[in-house]
Formats: sequence, structure tokens, C-alpha cells
Amino acid sequence: MNDSTDRAAAFVAERLYDSGTTLCGELAIALRAELGQLPAGGVLEVVARDSAAIADLPAWCEVTGHELLGAAPPRFWIRRRPDPVEPTPTEGLS
Repeated sequence: MNDSTDRAAAFVAERLYDSGTTLCGELAIALRAELGQLPAGGVLEVVARDSAAIADLPAWCEVTGHELLGAAPPRFWIRRRPDPVEPTPTEGLS
């Protein structure tokens, strides 16, 4: 096995999304929808053949709070961020 194959074998994705050559703006919208299909902590495998994906996907993950687990272009693994915790009402405040 080569290094890319070794890295790919390390991640188990619940869902696969093949974006083809979709560009960054459309890819960001599609990723939001795809990750929305997963529970918090779920892993999405993305196949992105756009040459800018190598830079765009890590940046998008950082901005959105999702975790880029690994990359073996054109394959990327993204873990969905935890759902936000709703604040609980504070009792006894005057």
C-alpha cells in the first residue's frame, strides 16, 4: 500500500459525496447539506476533483468548525462538528 491508501484506510465514513469538479462556492453549499444528513461527529468522505479543493476544504472546515480528518486528494474526510449546546436558563438571578 502507498501512503495515500494507508491514510484512506484509516477513516470510515458514514456518507460519501462525489462533487466532481464543483467549484468552491457550490461545494460549500453542497457540503453543508451533506453534513446536515449526518449526526454530530459523523464522517463524510468527499471526492473533490477541483484543484482548489486542496486549499479550500481545510479553510472551509476551519471557518465552519468541522474537522478535516485527512486528505488524500481527491479524497477528503470531514467530521461533522458537535451540535451547539443550548444555554440553560440560570436560576436564582436577581
